[in-house]
Amino acid sequence: MKSDSGSAEPGPARLDSIERAHLKDPRDASHVIHRYEAPAGFGNLLQRFWIPVWSVPPGREAPQKVLQYPVSLIVIAPDYARFYGVVSGLSTTTLSGDGWAVGVMCAPSAGFLLTGAPMAGYTDRHVDVTEVLGDPGRVLTDRVRTAMSPGPGSAAAHGTAMAAYAAALRRFLPVDAEGELVNRVVAFVESRSDVTRVSQVCAEFGLPERALQRLVHRRIGLTPKWLIQRRRLQEAAERLRTRSTTLGDMAAALGYADQPHFIRDFATVTGMTPGEFAALHTRRD
Repeated sequence: MKSDSGSAEPGPARLDSIERAHLKDPRDASHVIHRYEAPAGFGNLLQRFWIPVWSVPPGREAPQKVLQYPVSLIVIAPDYARFYGVVSGLSTTTLSGDGWAVGVMCAPSAGFLLTGAPMAGYTDRHVDVTEVLGDPGRVLTDRVRTAMSPGPGSAAAHGTAMAAYAAALRRFLPVDAEGELVNRVVAFVESRSDVTRVSQVCAEFGLPERALQRLVHRRIGLTPKWLIQRRRLQEAAERLRTRSTTLGDMAAALGYADQPHFIRDFATVTGMTPGEFAALHTRRD
């Protein structure tokens, strides 16, 4: 949201809401995540902010595993400020000590606009934010750290930090027509469980497969097939938290040819079989 002065203000935060992308261990109480919508007018460029604040006992670590959405990220913390491309496998961040970060999840359109280059060059890697934003990246980093230093759990601090992001990123508006198209393509794949083939995406948008391949590779850094597989794995994790159906039925519902194919895909990316992940969420110890 915005105030009358034009600065970003936080809306109601949703604390520790498990998104289907976040493979959080249900026993992990190391952190609280505050999540906010992007400011008005940034809908085609930014999706939302997330602000984790953590406290991990000395000598311990808290790995955070995420099946990342097909978007770039900017994350600022006390000791780093980074621009992240899409992680094609499992993204793992290990928390230790006391800390905080202020991250913005961009829209699929944004990475190309921020970097001025095809996003394939940033797949599975991150760079310092100044390599992407230049001197405004240094200003942004300083403003966020100044805002958060008095109290990282403060809603007022969050609002000031998000206002700094808005000031730094407003120059990338408006989003171009190709960017709006890739936003629609990703939204279609993510919202439709029945989309299991690239040909369905081509038909929806009237694009030849080669044109769709070039679009997704340039703006996201991966392939249309990857978009579909990522949504299926995220949906699988969501279903496995409740395990309301058998693995065979789940595989069929997700569009897999058979149960072994589903198990193999899930284990290859997450490092756990579907059964192991489901068991983690049914333990009571």
